[in-house]
Amino acid sequence: MQSDLRVMTAGAGALSAERNKVLRNTYLLLALTMVPTVIGAVVGIQLAPLFFKHPIVASLVMLGAMIGFQMGIARNRNSGLGVALLLGFTFFMGAFLGPVLSVALSMKNGPQLIGLAAVGTGGVMLAMSTIATTVKKDFSFMGKFLMVGMITLLVIGLANMFFQLPALALVLSALTIVVFSLFLLMDVSRIVNGGETNYVIAATGVYVSLWAIFSNLLNLLLAFAGNRE
Repeated sequence: MQSDLRVMTAGAGALSAERNKVLRNTYLLLALTMVPTVIGAVVGIQLAPLFFKHPIVASLVMLGAMIGFQMGIARNRNSGLGVALLLGFTFFMGAFLGPVLSVALSMKNGPQLIGLAAVGTGGVMLAMSTIATTVKKDFSFMGKFLMVGMITLLVIGLANMFFQLPALALVLSALTIVVFSLFLLMDVSRIVNGGETNYVIAATGVYVSLWAIFSNLLNLLLAFAGNRE
């Protein structure tokens, strides 16, 4: 009996160590993705006029590239190519922050709002990570609900490009922050509970959530606190 208990304890300790390793590597890789994201954002700011001129085409290109990159990352998640694709993906996503960043930088308090959006995104990350690691509940049950919510928001967002309703755009930004905050909670909880053992896939999911939270939070801040004077 004592021998069995020792084996069980050792096994539990090894499993916990593996989960901590995945979580640590995920955060380290996320930190690394900030470099190509910033570089991509600088490029995106220069290309912002092109994005504004063809918003629907740009959105469809972004959507297609997101799907393509994520498929490539998933297929190569166990190799260095997966990491390279993730870094390329984050450069690309950084470039698509160009339009909202260019609008922010055209405002008197734009840099402050960008910083506030970054701090707010970090706060959401900290809050969701704390909940996931403290509660240690498996939130995977939210997956289907969140996927439906994300697709619904995407369809409405694309439709609003034709209708151009500012109020609807603000509501969509607020709902997007909520949905991707819950995605973030679910992704971190999957790592903590052993549901995700590949840090490349984990980092990809967390990055997409952070990108969506930051960009939409900045949209809201620009709408309610932007100063063009």
